[in-house]
Amino acid sequence: MATGVEWVVEAYGCSPSLLCDVARLDQLFAQVIADLNLHPCGDAQWTHFAGAGGVTGFRVLSESHLACHSFPEHRTLCLNLFCCRPRPDWDFARHLQEMVGAETVTVRRLERRIAADPA
Repeated sequence: MATGVEWVVEAYGCSPSLLCDVARLDQLFAQVIADLNLHPCGDAQWTHFAGAGGVTGFRVLSESHLACHSFPEHRTLCLNLFCCRPRPDWDFARHLQEMVGAETVTVRRLERRIAADPA
């Protein structure tokens, strides 16, 4: 049975200014992609909402996708990474503390069944 891995990540207590910084969030995407040997299918798509609004980002990967949504008004960053092939765990807590000043990070790692078990 083939399985994939999905990480659902929430980072709290982040720097509001860094959560509005598309370049910083793009660096975060680049770090995840490099460290996990992922393969982008094109450029990331970014939307920065007006004023002090947050950022939504999405990158299609040959393995699936990487997405983020930032909420500077709540000092929160939500990430989702789905890989159709197993990958090692990434130290989300350390990297998010370093890159966006996260005080608390929760990570849910989900095993995704891609093929039905014939039994």
